[in-house]
Amino acid sequence: MAKTAIEKLNAAKQPYVKTDIPSTYTAARGAKSMLISTPLEIDRVMKRVPKGKLITFNELRAHLAEKHHAEITCPLTTGIFANIAAHAAEEMRARGDKILTPWWRTLKPGGVLNERFPGGAEGQRAHLVAEGFAVTKVRSRFIVESFDKHIWKPK
Repeated sequence: MAKTAIEKLNAAKQPYVKTDIPSTYTAARGAKSMLISTPLEIDRVMKRVPKGKLITFNELRAHLAEKHHAEITCPLTTGIFANIAAHAAEEMRARGDKILTPWWRTLKPGGVLNERFPGGAEGQRAHLVAEGFAVTKVRSRFIVESFDKHIWKPK
């Protein structure tokens, strides 16, 4: 049987910094050290984004790289782990939990909504609009208007 998102979120994993990055991994862009975080660590940062504020994957990754003394945080695993955190929050909501990770406040670069989050970009849009954010559809993507004025930087 497949693991639930909650099980994946709480898997006993530790973040680590990789220094033997293959030159073929273009996402590293020549970095000598790259953090591989964990779903739970990503969730902890996402959980701290206050109402009225937003974070993009770029700010999230930069914060974690600095915390772990790495040049970058892996963009691929960060996206996967944020998706796990979002789906785990919705599983928790379904079982009646009251304190949830506000996953909808985490955006792709440029203020773009994430189609892989629960309910797709429309699901994320509904949460953001309910919190007072203006969301516009540009071509096939939803973007939070003036998202950069609402960016939250973790400390």
